[in-house]
Amino acid sequence: MTTPPLVPPFVGQPPPPQQQQQQQTQAARDVNTSSLCRIGQETVQDIVLRTMEIFQLLRNMQLPNGVTYHPNTHQDRLGKLQEHLRMLSVLFRKLRLVYDKCNENCAGLDPIPPEQLIPFVEDDGSKHEDRSGGQSHLTSEERREILEVNK
Repeated sequence: MTTPPLVPPFVGQPPPPQQQQQQQTQAARDVNTSSLCRIGQETVQDIVLRTMEIFQLLRNMQLPNGVTYHPNTHQDRLGKLQEHLRMLSVLFRKLRLVYDKCNENCAGLDPIPPEQLIPFVEDDGSKHEDRSGGQSHLTSEERREILEVNK
């Protein structure tokens, strides 16, 4: 059995509309906001890791002030440091792209106050008051009055 070719049969012609629509929906599924946030989180972790490696290299590096200076070791560490700084710059650009794309995807959403997102647990007393109505309200007033008199 042979597998069908991955390229369209006629080179130079656009793919059929159905295939084009499938490609667009696949791209939309691949780049949703939650996956972008995950990519951003991984990028931040890479930035932190690279930064820690940079500080480790700087701590181990000897300054060329004439004290037991080894030019080969210094050049090697300097090359590693420059590579880490270059990668750090790339990671920050990637993080900026992810940030911009997330803001673009969330631009039309209405902000929801955090208080509405947090479920609150009501104590049993408040539920009981709602059910019994005014009767528990009168009871609580009487109790408060008795407590005031006893003081």
